Order: sequence, then structure tokens, then C-alpha cells
Amino acid sequence: MSVLSGFTDASAEVNGQTIAYSRAGDGPPVLLLHGFPQTRAMWHGIAPTLAERFTVIAADLRGYGESSKPDAVQDYTFRNMAADQKALMDSLGFDSFHLVGHDRGARTAHRMALDSEKAVRSLTLMDIVPTHFLLDNLGKEVATGYYHWFFLAQPAPLPETMIGQDTDWYYENCLTTWGGADLDDFDPEALYAYKQSWRWPDTIAAMCNDYRAAIQYDFAHDAADLGRQVTCPSLVLFGVDGAMAKAYDVPASWSDRLTNMRARALPGGHFFPDLHPKETAEVVRDFLTGQ
Repeated sequence: MSVLSGFTDASAEVNGQTIAYSRAGDGPPVLLLHGFPQTRAMWHGIAPTLAERFTVIAADLRGYGESSKPDAVQDYTFRNMAADQKALMDSLGFDSFHLVGHDRGARTAHRMALDSEKAVRSLTLMDIVPTHFLLDNLGKEVATGYYHWFFLAQPAPLPETMIGQDTDWYYENCLTTWGGADLDDFDPEALYAYKQSWRWPDTIAAMCNDYRAAIQYDFAHDAADLGRQVTCPSLVLFGVDGAMAKAYDVPASWSDRLTNMRARALPGGHFFPDLHPKETAEVVRDFLTGQ
């Protein structure tokens, strides 16, 4: 049974990868992309609400959850991840769709909006500033709070070996320190799904490669596109108690990249979709319904 209530689980062979996803609902298509260190289970409290009005597809990024996990660092660029998800939606018969992403899923979504702009009807980004902006304007507070960007990007097998000594402890620490959450705040079924994924050695390696790719490849990809703007309706959401909101003016960081943008703070820290799903679902539903 899917951790997403009322959803059917499936997988598709697209773009040379196996992409796992869950589907429910009827209406305009919406693609939901999760972040680190999670899986599509993070949408457990949001996807069912959206499925009342939309056809909802919640997918695992390559390297995460039940999707395939290629070996090379360059396999994990946001460009490659975006191409997977675009190919998935093509395979399901959706040539355009609303796109919603959190954390790594949001970075993937932004890249898709640049690379496949005609496919993206609207763009919702949750709790990120642009990748190039973050790396190019790094202060000590973010470098300390988001140390994992640089730890995970170290050459293999350093982070893989260290994380493997107590995998649950490391990733649970990520969940509880980026906004002051407790483990008890997370839905137990979703947390179980995260653990089942992150305990696999190939998932640990893939998530490290995701962060290696951001520094080795994505920074350059984004530098080449600094003058480009996304013109579809866009919604920027951020946790009022999260590291991004404390370190940056999150809406301002997107103002020269999104021409048709609205922004809103939501309660909690980085994982507000997990901890405050009802409020998040309502805000996203209202935005999508208006497009």
C-alpha cells in the first residue's frame, strides 16, 4: 500500500532510468518532487488534498527512494534529474503540467523550468534560494548550518563511510536540526519510508553524488543561465524559522529569476511540508487553482 493515501504506486522506464511514482486524482496534472533526505512519501499530507482537484504525480528523484541509482557524479545534475521527470510526464501523456518541488526537488524543478519552459504551467519552489546564489553568496551562518553541502560533496568514500557508521542517526539529525523539529513531529509512516530508503548503501552514495554534482556541474550550468528568467506563474514558499529565511531575503533572491512571482512564509523550518502539511496544501491548492 502506498504511504500516499488513495494513490497507486507504479514505475516507468524513462531517460535511461527507472522512476518510481504514485498517482491519484483527476484534472490538470501536477508533479510533486521531494527533497533530501526524503522520498515521495514527504507529500503524504499534501498530495491527497491536491488530488481532489488535480491529477497528482509524486515521483522519487533518481538516486532516492525506489528510483534507480546510477553510479557517476555527473548522473546527478539537476539537468539530468529534470530530464527524468519531464520524460516521466511525457510517458504519462502530459506535455505540460504544474510543477512543485521542495529542497533538491525544487532545484530540479527550477532547472526544468529553464530547460523545458513550455512544459511547466506553473512553478512552486519550497524553501530554497537559487543554487548559484547560495554558493556564490555563502556566509558563515549558512556554511555552518548547511555544512552538509560540503561534507556530502567530499570525494568518495569519505562521507559514505562516515554516514554508514550510523545511518539513521546522521539523517535523523538532518531532519531535526534544520528548523528545530523533533522526530516525533514527523509522520511515522513517512519516516519509516525515509529510513527504508536511506539505509541502502546505493542511496547513501547517490545522495552524496547529488551534492557533488551541485558543486562540480550545477553551479556552472546556473552561471551560464544567470540572465534567463522563468516567466510562468511562480510561488516561492519558505519556512519562517528555517535557515534560508534567517540568512536571506528569500523572495528577493528569486526576484530577478522569476518574472511572475508571489511569495509566502509558512510556519516551521525547512521541513514545513512534513510538519505543517495542511497549511502547505491549502496554499499550494489555492495557487494552482488560480492558474
